[in-house]
Amino acid sequence: MLYLVGLGLADEQDISVKGLEVVKRCHHVILENYTSILHCGVERLEQFYGKPVQVADRETVESFSEQILEKAVDEDVAFLVVGDPFGATTHSDLLMRAHRKGIKVRTIHNASIMNAVGACGLQLYAFGQTVSICFWTEKWRPDSFYLKIAENRKMNLHTLCLLDIKVKEASEENIIKGKYHIYEPPRFMTVNEAVDQLLQIEAERGLGVCGPDTLVVGIARIGGQDEVIACGKASEIVKHDFGAPLHSLIIPAPKLHELELEALLERFSIAPRN
Repeated sequence: MLYLVGLGLADEQDISVKGLEVVKRCHHVILENYTSILHCGVERLEQFYGKPVQVADRETVESFSEQILEKAVDEDVAFLVVGDPFGATTHSDLLMRAHRKGIKVRTIHNASIMNAVGACGLQLYAFGQTVSICFWTEKWRPDSFYLKIAENRKMNLHTLCLLDIKVKEASEENIIKGKYHIYEPPRFMTVNEAVDQLLQIEAERGLGVCGPDTLVVGIARIGGQDEVIACGKASEIVKHDFGAPLHSLIIPAPKLHELELEALLERFSIAPRN
């Protein structure tokens, strides 16, 4: 049996009771460690679960998923995912591979950024399509997410922006040299970097998606004891200190419900009150 177990957002204690029971009885426990991160290390997970946890990076999951599935043929395997198991397409692919091999799969769901984002006061049903914002390089500056935000705003919908994570990735220079296994230090995009990129695209395209006066919301370490939710103009948020990862960005709809506006401005505004 293959179990896809959601771990929630913050630390080792966010796993559900059902999920913890599954982990404790599985023969193999594997933590997916590249689509998101917890606010604690693997050692704390192992201490809480009472058993060893194998860390799987992108290469392990995508290139060696067959090994994971081979174990699940005769033994119980718990595949741990930060947030909810279906927050990334990689996990859906693993499920389909298991299905084709006749391996039974059970999913234990948990909270993810997709629903926890409601903590900022914006109504979940008023969110449109979610976008991902990638790190730019000198030669690669993708901006397709800008047009998706524009589509959401045209329909008066909020946009959740998931920010880039670089874990165990080689630099362009090392790839060119064939040094594929020399990895760069982990990098996690900040709210500030995401807003800066949007402001640059806005200056070029001018569709009114995210200008200096646009109201935006930055969130960090949502679900943790030190979570940060801050609302303000893009020109203000781009300078705000959100602290350690993980960060996410929200571009609210142009016209907000009065309760949404009240929540943002009274609870989370970084602008001083008059």
